[in-house]
Amino acid sequence: MRNATLTIRLDRDLDRLLTRASKKSGRSKSEIAREALRAQLRIQQFEEFRKKMMPFAEARGLLTDEDIFSLVS
Repeated sequence: MRNATLTIRLDRDLDRLLTRASKKSGRSKSEIAREALRAQLRIQQFEEFRKKMMPFAEARGLLTDEDIFSLVS
């Protein structure tokens, strides 16, 4: 599998936080950034899916997270 390279600019505060997290965890800055990006993209995918499904859920009377949890529990 071929890897892609992404160059980003970080402000001083974000770079300091990333450096601190890297040293504390023993992982590289790149690894932490990849993990954070992956998590954010998954959240976006979930939110997009949720937005598409809301009309169907509302039509069945499922208006809150608690409604969903009670149905699947």
